[in-house]
Amino acid sequence: MFDRIDPDKFATLIEINTLINSNYYDATSLLTQILESAMRLTAGEAASLILKNEDDGKLYFEIALGPKGREMQKFSLNPGEGIAGWVAEHGQSLIVNDVETDSRFYKDISKSIDFPTYSILAVPMIVRERCVGLFEIINKKGKKYFTQDDLQWLEIFAVQAAIAIENAKYLERAKEEIGYLRDQISLDKGYHVLIANSPEITEKLELIDKVAKTDSSVLILGESGVGKELFAEQVHLRSNRKNGPFIRVNCAALPEGLLESELFGHVKGAFTDAVQNRRGRFELANGGTIFLDEIGDLPLKLQSKLLRVLQQRTFERLGSSDTITVDVRIVAATNRDIEAQIKNGEFRSDLYYRLNVLPIYVPPLRQRKEDIPVLADFFLKKFSRETKKQFSGFTDQAMEHMLSYSWPGNIRELENAVERAVVIARDKYIGAKDLLIGNTPSEKDNYKGKSLKDALQIFKKHFIYNALDEHEWNQTETSRTLDIQRTYLSRLIRELGIVTPRSSNNG
Repeated sequence: MFDRIDPDKFATLIEINTLINSNYYDATSLLTQILESAMRLTAGEAASLILKNEDDGKLYFEIALGPKGREMQKFSLNPGEGIAGWVAEHGQSLIVNDVETDSRFYKDISKSIDFPTYSILAVPMIVRERCVGLFEIINKKGKKYFTQDDLQWLEIFAVQAAIAIENAKYLERAKEEIGYLRDQISLDKGYHVLIANSPEITEKLELIDKVAKTDSSVLILGESGVGKELFAEQVHLRSNRKNGPFIRVNCAALPEGLLESELFGHVKGAFTDAVQNRRGRFELANGGTIFLDEIGDLPLKLQSKLLRVLQQRTFERLGSSDTITVDVRIVAATNRDIEAQIKNGEFRSDLYYRLNVLPIYVPPLRQRKEDIPVLADFFLKKFSRETKKQFSGFTDQAMEHMLSYSWPGNIRELENAVERAVVIARDKYIGAKDLLIGNTPSEKDNYKGKSLKDALQIFKKHFIYNALDEHEWNQTETSRTLDIQRTYLSRLIRELGIVTPRSSNNG
């Protein structure tokens, strides 16, 4: 196989094999290290690890190294397209030392990122007689030719990468399954999974840890859709009452007559349809926690009865004079301005002060943008599982769009947006258009803190992108509308880093 084993190459192989066989590793870091070693030991200028999508057969640049690595990751290849497509389709290694003479060479990517390609070394990654992707090395330094020795070493690296990918898939499936089962256990018990990564929410959870140890009433404030119910659950789950019941009541969902019976119960004959005695939610919550959502919608008549429960822990069922005593912690939530309601005579001040012993304000999603990527990823996995569709994540543009959007509906709106995107998306990655939120990322956020020069660049990029999109990415038509030369438009596309969709007609 080799006339002489290179000690540097052999040491590199041993190091990577040790990492592969360790108990745990970061798959992306390991694959990047394998690719870096392959590029270094074959003296390549650039390198890519390209993975094959099992659903549509497309090839995606999972990891790309070199001067234009970041731009490379925005592209994909159709089945059989280019030298990489040929290698993946035939499962055979290939050396092409003069790409211009090879009809399989796909020029568009090289032109788009302005990176001249002279030679390509490509090797498939085979797992159980199936090609899962390939390694591709671009341009041997000094415009030299790739050799059979380079190919043989790259094939060894490809085997290592294939093992790492299979291990990573196994670990990822195992972790997802464990996480899914853990979430299902919580959901089966009626609780939600709280996903957060921002310091603002970490601070709230630390406060809840302290609050939960008491039996004082808690009032959770925040806009609609921020997840106030999840924080109410955390108050209960972190308290000494966690093994007791957690009873939920939406005060805005029921009319006044039904709400009183729902909260405090009734006796037989209390009203026309009362054919038997019925326990209310406060009785059912005895020994645990009752969560009163939308407390700002509670009618005044019931506010006085609730105040008595807060003060004395006693009440009577509707139609009865027998006093019932309960041991219940009250957690209430509202998105309304209670203080304004008090001024308008719509809410009792004494009830408000009893409820507001330990207030917790949940900030809106636009004020804790660190939570958007982790929440979006959580919802993507959830709906991918439900729809049995596989996605690798979000495009950079989609994530930028989500981060710049104001989310007036907060987490509930984000969940709905991701669910819609999963249903309508046709690519491996969810794109900005799939989300169906707003028109473009917030202009104000895009330009905030930028110099005039940078702001002009941002404006030009968005302006030209939208113009191209309106003309289905036909550069001839777009340049005519913009009243500029087509060659100038092509240069702007390249300079501004505008990524042209693979399916477009460049005209």
